Amino acid sequence: MNQNEITDPVSVSQAEMPFAIIQGEPLTDFPADLYIPPDALEVFLEAFEGPLDLLLYLIKRQNLDVLDIPIADITAQYMKYIDLMETLQMELAGEYLVMAAMLAEIKSRMLLPRPVEEDEEYDPRAELVRRLLEYERFKKASEDLDALPRLERDVFGTIAEFTQRKIVHEPPQVSLDNLLQVFAEVLNRAELFSHHHITREPLSVRERMSLILDQVNAEDFIQFNKLFTLEEGRAGVIVALLAVLELLKNSLIEMVQNEINGPIYVKAAA
Repeated sequence: MNQNEITDPVSVSQAEMPFAIIQGEPLTDFPADLYIPPDALEVFLEAFEGPLDLLLYLIKRQNLDVLDIPIADITAQYMKYIDLMETLQMELAGEYLVMAAMLAEIKSRMLLPRPVEEDEEYDPRAELVRRLLEYERFKKASEDLDALPRLERDVFGTIAEFTQRKIVHEPPQVSLDNLLQVFAEVLNRAELFSHHHITREPLSVRERMSLILDQVNAEDFIQFNKLFTLEEGRAGVIVALLAVLELLKNSLIEMVQNEINGPIYVKAAA
Protein backbone atom coordinates (compact mmCIF):
# COMPACT_ATOMS: atom_id res chain seq x y z
CA MET A 1 0.00 0.00 0.00
CA ASN A 2 1.28 3.43 -0.93
CA GLN A 3 2.02 5.66 2.09
CA ASN A 4 0.29 8.60 0.35
CA GLU A 5 -2.95 6.60 0.25
CA ILE A 6 -3.06 6.26 4.05
CA THR A 7 -5.55 8.77 5.47
CA ASP A 8 -6.58 9.61 8.98
CA PRO A 9 -10.27 8.61 9.55
CA VAL A 10 -10.66 11.33 12.20
CA SER A 11 -9.58 14.10 9.81
CA VAL A 12 -11.88 12.72 7.12
CA SER A 13 -14.87 12.77 9.48
CA GLN A 14 -14.05 16.30 10.61
CA ALA A 15 -13.71 17.54 7.03
CA GLU A 16 -17.09 16.08 6.07
CA MET A 17 -18.93 17.40 9.15
CA PRO A 18 -21.50 20.01 7.99
CA PHE A 19 -21.47 23.42 9.61
CA ALA A 20 -25.22 23.86 9.07
CA ILE A 21 -28.33 21.87 8.14
CA ILE A 22 -30.85 23.72 5.97
CA GLN A 23 -34.23 22.08 5.30
CA GLY A 24 -32.79 18.72 6.36
CA GLU A 25 -29.84 18.89 3.94
CA PRO A 26 -26.30 19.16 5.37
CA LEU A 27 -24.30 22.15 4.15
CA THR A 28 -20.53 21.64 4.00
CA ASP A 29 -19.53 24.49 1.64
CA PHE A 30 -20.29 28.19 1.90
CA PRO A 31 -22.59 29.45 -0.87
CA ALA A 32 -20.82 31.51 -3.49
CA ASP A 33 -23.42 34.31 -3.29
CA LEU A 34 -23.41 34.54 0.53
CA TYR A 35 -23.04 38.14 1.65
CA ILE A 36 -22.50 39.14 5.30
CA PRO A 37 -22.79 42.91 5.86
CA PRO A 38 -20.04 44.50 7.95
CA ASP A 39 -22.51 45.74 10.58
CA ALA A 40 -24.29 42.38 10.96
CA LEU A 41 -22.81 41.95 14.45
CA GLU A 42 -23.83 44.64 16.90
CA VAL A 43 -22.18 45.04 20.30
CA PHE A 44 -24.23 46.81 22.96
CA LEU A 45 -22.07 48.47 25.59
CA GLU A 46 -23.20 49.85 28.91
CA ALA A 47 -25.35 52.88 28.14
CA PHE A 48 -24.47 56.20 29.72
CA GLU A 49 -26.84 59.10 30.10
CA GLY A 50 -24.26 61.64 29.05
CA PRO A 51 -20.60 62.66 29.30
CA LEU A 52 -20.85 63.45 33.02
CA ASP A 53 -22.25 59.97 33.63
CA LEU A 54 -19.33 58.47 31.71
CA LEU A 55 -16.78 60.52 33.65
CA LEU A 56 -18.38 59.59 36.96
CA TYR A 57 -18.27 55.92 35.93
CA LEU A 58 -14.56 56.14 35.06
CA ILE A 59 -13.77 57.85 38.37
CA LYS A 60 -15.73 55.40 40.53
CA ARG A 61 -14.37 52.37 38.70
CA GLN A 62 -10.85 53.28 39.87
CA ASN A 63 -11.94 54.55 43.33
CA LEU A 64 -10.59 58.00 42.59
CA ASP A 65 -11.31 61.15 44.56
CA VAL A 66 -13.69 63.44 42.70
CA LEU A 67 -12.08 66.48 44.33
CA ASP A 68 -8.62 65.47 43.05
CA ILE A 69 -9.10 64.03 39.57
CA PRO A 70 -5.99 62.83 37.68
CA ILE A 71 -7.07 64.71 34.58
CA ALA A 72 -4.46 63.11 32.28
CA ASP A 73 -5.54 59.52 33.03
CA ILE A 74 -9.24 60.31 32.91
CA THR A 75 -8.84 62.17 29.63
CA ALA A 76 -6.99 59.20 28.08
CA GLN A 77 -9.68 56.74 29.19
CA TYR A 78 -12.44 59.06 28.00
CA MET A 79 -10.86 59.37 24.55
CA LYS A 80 -10.51 55.57 24.33
CA TYR A 81 -14.24 55.26 24.91
CA ILE A 82 -14.94 57.90 22.23
CA ASP A 83 -12.72 56.02 19.77
CA LEU A 84 -14.53 52.79 20.60
CA MET A 85 -17.90 54.40 19.92
CA GLU A 86 -16.68 55.62 16.53
CA THR A 87 -15.23 52.19 15.67
CA LEU A 88 -18.49 50.42 16.48
CA GLN A 89 -20.41 53.01 14.45
CA MET A 90 -22.47 53.99 17.45
CA GLU A 91 -24.39 57.24 17.44
CA LEU A 92 -22.05 59.77 19.03
CA ALA A 93 -23.80 62.77 20.55
CA GLY A 94 -22.24 66.20 20.27
CA GLU A 95 -22.10 66.64 24.06
CA TYR A 96 -19.55 63.81 24.30
CA LEU A 97 -17.27 65.67 21.88
CA VAL A 98 -17.78 68.93 23.79
CA MET A 99 -16.71 67.19 27.00
CA ALA A 100 -13.66 65.75 25.21
CA ALA A 101 -12.65 69.26 24.14
CA MET A 102 -13.20 70.51 27.70
CA LEU A 103 -10.98 67.73 29.11
CA ALA A 104 -8.28 68.55 26.59
CA GLU A 105 -8.45 72.24 27.55
CA ILE A 106 -8.20 71.43 31.28
CA LYS A 107 -5.29 69.11 30.61
CA SER A 108 -3.45 71.78 28.63
CA ARG A 109 -4.08 74.43 31.30
CA MET A 110 -2.60 72.15 33.95
CA LEU A 111 0.49 71.48 31.82
CA LEU A 112 1.18 75.11 30.99
CA PRO A 113 2.94 77.30 33.55
CA ARG A 114 0.64 79.68 35.36
CA PRO A 115 1.08 83.44 35.02
CA VAL A 116 2.38 85.28 38.06
CA GLU A 117 -0.68 87.52 38.31
CA GLU A 118 -3.04 84.48 38.31
CA ASP A 119 -4.39 83.29 41.63
CA GLU A 120 -2.32 80.36 42.90
CA GLU A 121 -5.37 78.67 44.37
CA TYR A 122 -7.14 78.58 41.02
CA ASP A 123 -7.68 75.03 39.75
CA PRO A 124 -8.73 74.43 36.12
CA ARG A 125 -10.61 71.35 37.30
CA ALA A 126 -12.87 73.31 39.67
CA GLU A 127 -15.74 73.81 37.25
CA LEU A 128 -15.65 70.15 36.14
CA VAL A 129 -15.58 68.98 39.78
CA ARG A 130 -18.58 71.19 40.60
CA ARG A 131 -20.59 69.76 37.70
CA LEU A 132 -19.64 66.18 38.62
CA LEU A 133 -20.67 66.64 42.26
CA GLU A 134 -23.94 68.24 41.24
CA TYR A 135 -24.66 65.48 38.73
CA GLU A 136 -23.82 62.77 41.28
CA ARG A 137 -26.18 64.39 43.80
CA PHE A 138 -29.07 64.51 41.36
CA LYS A 139 -28.37 60.97 40.11
CA LYS A 140 -28.45 59.64 43.67
CA ALA A 141 -31.76 61.47 44.26
CA SER A 142 -33.27 59.96 41.10
CA GLU A 143 -32.17 56.46 42.16
CA ASP A 144 -33.74 56.97 45.59
CA LEU A 145 -36.99 58.12 43.98
CA ASP A 146 -36.97 55.12 41.63
CA ALA A 147 -36.56 52.78 44.62
CA LEU A 148 -39.75 54.08 46.22
CA PRO A 149 -42.89 51.93 45.90
CA ARG A 150 -45.06 52.61 42.87
CA LEU A 151 -48.11 53.02 45.10
CA GLU A 152 -48.69 56.63 46.12
CA ARG A 153 -46.09 57.64 43.55
CA ASP A 154 -47.34 56.49 40.14
CA VAL A 155 -50.54 54.78 41.28
CA PHE A 156 -52.89 56.23 43.86
CA GLY A 157 -55.53 54.19 45.62
CA THR A 158 -58.94 55.55 46.50
CA ILE A 159 -62.07 54.41 48.29
CA ALA A 160 -65.51 55.37 47.01
CA GLU A 161 -68.17 55.56 49.67
CA PHE A 162 -71.88 55.49 48.85
CA THR A 163 -73.49 57.25 51.78
CA GLN A 164 -77.01 56.94 50.42
CA ARG A 165 -76.74 53.21 49.80
CA LYS A 166 -77.67 51.05 52.76
CA ILE A 167 -76.95 47.34 52.78
CA VAL A 168 -78.90 45.28 55.26
CA HIS A 169 -77.77 41.70 55.77
CA GLU A 170 -80.71 39.69 57.04
CA PRO A 171 -80.02 36.12 58.09
CA PRO A 172 -82.17 33.61 56.21
CA GLN A 173 -85.10 32.12 58.03
CA VAL A 174 -84.63 28.66 59.50
CA SER A 175 -86.95 26.25 57.75
CA LEU A 176 -88.53 23.24 59.40
CA ASP A 177 -86.77 20.92 56.93
CA ASN A 178 -83.33 22.18 57.99
CA LEU A 179 -84.27 21.84 61.65
CA LEU A 180 -85.43 18.25 61.13
CA GLN A 181 -82.32 17.44 59.09
CA VAL A 182 -80.01 18.57 61.90
CA PHE A 183 -82.16 16.73 64.43
CA ALA A 184 -81.90 13.55 62.35
CA GLU A 185 -78.12 13.81 62.38
CA VAL A 186 -78.16 14.20 66.16
CA LEU A 187 -80.41 11.14 66.47
CA ASN A 188 -78.01 9.08 64.36
CA ARG A 189 -75.09 10.04 66.60
CA ALA A 190 -77.19 9.36 69.71
CA GLU A 191 -77.77 5.79 68.54
CA LEU A 192 -74.08 5.12 69.08
CA PHE A 193 -74.56 5.66 72.82
CA SER A 194 -77.79 3.65 73.17
CA HIS A 195 -77.86 0.79 75.70
CA HIS A 196 -80.29 -1.90 76.88
CA HIS A 197 -80.25 -1.16 80.59
CA ILE A 198 -83.86 -0.82 81.65
CA THR A 199 -83.73 1.99 84.11
CA ARG A 200 -86.02 4.87 84.68
CA GLU A 201 -84.32 8.11 83.95
CA PRO A 202 -85.76 11.30 85.33
CA LEU A 203 -86.21 13.47 82.21
CA SER A 204 -88.18 16.67 82.49
CA VAL A 205 -88.87 19.15 79.67
CA ARG A 206 -89.12 22.03 82.18
CA GLU A 207 -85.80 21.11 83.75
CA ARG A 208 -84.17 20.82 80.34
CA MET A 209 -85.55 24.27 79.39
CA SER A 210 -83.81 25.72 82.42
CA LEU A 211 -80.55 23.97 81.52
CA ILE A 212 -80.70 25.31 77.96
CA LEU A 213 -81.35 28.85 79.19
CA ASP A 214 -78.24 28.52 81.37
CA GLN A 215 -76.18 27.56 78.30
CA VAL A 216 -77.23 30.47 76.05
CA ASN A 217 -77.02 34.23 76.40
CA ALA A 218 -78.24 37.25 74.44
CA GLU A 219 -74.82 38.17 73.01
CA ASP A 220 -73.18 34.98 71.72
CA PHE A 221 -74.54 32.27 69.44
CA ILE A 222 -73.94 28.58 70.06
CA GLN A 223 -74.55 25.73 67.65
CA PHE A 224 -77.91 24.04 67.83
CA ASN A 225 -76.42 20.56 68.12
CA LYS A 226 -74.43 21.62 71.21
CA LEU A 227 -77.68 21.67 73.19
CA PHE A 228 -77.99 17.89 73.06
CA THR A 229 -76.24 15.38 75.30
CA LEU A 230 -75.63 12.28 73.22
CA GLU A 231 -74.87 10.12 76.26
CA GLU A 232 -78.55 10.40 77.32
CA GLY A 233 -79.63 8.40 74.31
CA ARG A 234 -82.73 8.83 72.16
CA ALA A 235 -84.99 9.79 75.06
CA GLY A 236 -82.67 12.54 76.24
CA VAL A 237 -82.32 13.96 72.75
CA ILE A 238 -86.10 14.04 72.28
CA VAL A 239 -86.59 15.82 75.61
CA ALA A 240 -83.96 18.38 74.63
CA LEU A 241 -85.70 18.99 71.28
CA LEU A 242 -89.05 19.48 73.02
CA ALA A 243 -87.40 21.93 75.40
CA VAL A 244 -85.93 23.91 72.48
CA LEU A 245 -89.29 24.02 70.69
CA GLU A 246 -91.03 25.17 73.87
CA LEU A 247 -88.47 27.95 74.33
CA LEU A 248 -88.95 29.07 70.72
CA LYS A 249 -92.70 29.05 71.20
CA ASN A 250 -92.39 31.28 74.26
CA SER A 251 -89.87 33.58 72.41
CA LEU A 252 -87.20 32.92 75.02
CA ILE A 253 -84.52 31.99 72.45
CA GLU A 254 -83.73 32.95 68.87
CA MET A 255 -82.56 30.61 66.10
CA VAL A 256 -80.72 31.73 62.93
CA GLN A 257 -79.01 30.10 59.96
CA ASN A 258 -76.43 32.09 57.94
CA GLU A 259 -76.69 30.05 54.76
CA ILE A 260 -78.86 27.39 53.18
CA ASN A 261 -78.14 23.92 54.62
CA GLY A 262 -75.59 25.57 56.92
CA PRO A 263 -75.20 25.18 60.69
CA ILE A 264 -78.00 26.47 62.92
CA TYR A 265 -77.16 28.81 65.81
CA VAL A 266 -79.14 29.60 68.94
CA LYS A 267 -78.97 32.47 71.42
CA ALA A 268 -81.16 33.89 74.15
CA ALA A 269 -83.76 36.44 73.12
CA ALA A 270 -82.82 40.06 73.71
